[in-house]
Amino acid sequence: QVQVVESGGGLVQPGGSLSLSCTATASESDISIYAMGWYRQVPGKQREFVARVASLPSGESTTYAGGVRGRFTINRPKGKNTMYLRMDSLNVDDTAVYYCHVLSNPGPLEFWGQGVLVTVSE
Repeated sequence: QVQVVESGGGLVQPGGSLSLSCTATASESDISIYAMGWYRQVPGKQREFVARVASLPSGESTTYAGGVRGRFTINRPKGKNTMYLRMDSLNVDDTAVYYCHVLSNPGPLEFWGQGVLVTVSE
């Protein structure tokens, strides 16, 4: 099992910045966290992908949804199971509950955090 805990979030004005963090804690030492990412969801809509950082044999790979590319930056320090999402130039459409998503081996298995609310408003 993997416990996923998010932090950050809150209220920010349009054009502002905010950072989220996510820490994954494995219950057993042989569990490997190979990808960490963020999804977001607004009431009445499906959860959507935001960004992911994955550890591949060829190296680290980052992926962004089109609507956040260039504004959001995902980062996972080497060797750490903590991941950060820096969000710049926020707009009202970024308002959502943001969920941390973790993929682990052996499996692969996926785990979710409880979500943190990001509100972009005047």
